[in-house]
Amino acid sequence: MALTGWIDRAGERIGARGAELKLALRVTIAGILAYGVTRFFDMPQGYWAVITAVVVMQASVGGSLKAAVERFSGTLAGAVYGGVIAAFVPHGSAVTLGITIIVALFPLALLAAIKPAFRVAPITSLIMLLPPAGQAIGPLASAIDRVLEITLGNIVGVLVALFVLPARAHTLMTEAAAKVVSLNAELVSVFIDELTAGPEGRASLQKIHPQIRSALKRAEAAADEAARERRTHLTEAPDPEPLIRTLYRVRHDLVMIGRAASGPLPAPVLDRLRPSLTILHQATRTLLLNLADALQHRTKPPDPEAFRAALEAFTSEADTLRANALVRKLSGKAFGQVFALGFCLRAVPEEPRRPACPHR
Repeated sequence: MALTGWIDRAGERIGARGAELKLALRVTIAGILAYGVTRFFDMPQGYWAVITAVVVMQASVGGSLKAAVERFSGTLAGAVYGGVIAAFVPHGSAVTLGITIIVALFPLALLAAIKPAFRVAPITSLIMLLPPAGQAIGPLASAIDRVLEITLGNIVGVLVALFVLPARAHTLMTEAAAKVVSLNAELVSVFIDELTAGPEGRASLQKIHPQIRSALKRAEAAADEAARERRTHLTEAPDPEPLIRTLYRVRHDLVMIGRAASGPLPAPVLDRLRPSLTILHQATRTLLLNLADALQHRTKPPDPEAFRAALEAFTSEADTLRANALVRKLSGKAFGQVFALGFCLRAVPEEPRRPACPHR
């Protein structure tokens, strides 16, 4: 029984790392395939193709394309410039070699600082000066051979990314977006707790906000890769930009609500608003969790009508407090909190007429 339980737990942990296991498998296949191709063509520096194929492999096809383009452009620039320097600048002694390294590195290092896509160019240029096989085949032949092998590694890496357990950037983006939305649901619960109980939820905010920022960064990075896949016609997935824009817009609205919910409501006001606030909390949490589930499984988004009705009921109840005598007895801070909360909730964006990330 104990062994069975251990196997079940191990299976659950492995299942939770499905994306990582697929990436590891693609990296391994790309490396061994590149090695086999270099052996077939008997390339003298075939290890560069293997290294490049491994470097190019990213979590998605769009990321692999970006890595391949940057690897190739940086290698080409470094090989051409480094090959010229190695061929025409004397570097037989220690002093002349030091001067040659400066001449070879500084321009390409500046280029890499301006355009990070060329960050491998200085490394390639330096390798051109003292390549392991370059001494025997000459600097020009070494440069050409290196570019050919890097090109081969790029091709192998991109092909493996495309056809071996491909992970589309759009899928990674929607998964990160679903994480953001589910965390937003937790954040709303913390806000309601602060309004009804007190500042005990501040500790939870210290954990949730960094998680939301991290998930937003992952979604934005995946959206950039998804856009690259769209530009290269590798996918027919919708434009990722509206989804990212909506996530940030909701994020800003929740920050405003959080400021208004930084302390408990006055007791007389809470007694009046608690029923509608409770319904609004439940409707908001349900809507957000259902939206996260729809993003995760790429299904039709939920109907927001229950949320809209709850929001309307709460704001209407808050508006009636304007004419209530108890409001006039509140302190200036409490008075401002009540109406700031109503204002922030009214600013919650309407559901887009067309979903930012339609299901397929």
